[in-house]
Amino acid sequence: MIYLELLWSFMQIGLFSIGGGYAAMPVIQSQVVDLHHWLTLEEFADVITIAEMTPGPIAINSATFVGIQVAGIPGAIVSTLGCVIPSCIIVLTLAFFYYKYKNLRMVQGVLEGLRPAIVALIASAGLSILILSVFGNNGISWAIHQINWVSVMLFSAALFVLRKWKPSPIVVMLGCGVVGMLVYQLTPLGG
Repeated sequence: MIYLELLWSFMQIGLFSIGGGYAAMPVIQSQVVDLHHWLTLEEFADVITIAEMTPGPIAINSATFVGIQVAGIPGAIVSTLGCVIPSCIIVLTLAFFYYKYKNLRMVQGVLEGLRPAIVALIASAGLSILILSVFGNNGISWAIHQINWVSVMLFSAALFVLRKWKPSPIVVMLGCGVVGMLVYQLTPLGG
């Protein structure tokens, strides 16, 4: 039964997450955290972090990691297939129609209209993870003692470095991970 639930959930994710892996994050969160309660929000944030750091598409990596957490290796296989099957069918169908009708103005208009929606989905997922990182599970609170100042500083430093010097995001992620590990292991902030 769990395999069918994983397959169906990730087929929905694969079907309705238009715009790539970052756009899929809110849909994955809805299925995995909110609807089925397979993972907590913290576990989901960890899965997304790992999925971003490992090679391959974020949605497929997330499906694989969630499947492993929920039902082991068979769950990973079922989840990954569920995520991939709708995309394969849709891409083959769209490729056929795109090559047949690509010069129509209506097709170009549809593609232009989808761009803002994709940006909004990516921003929504990023904002959810930022709020979780800074405020924890309690949601937004302006009480100074409830703000994770280490997260605020790491986020601010990473944003500054990315905008100022434009290094590889992987280098910035690794640097933040090392600094975070040192701060939380060597100071009383680690609890």
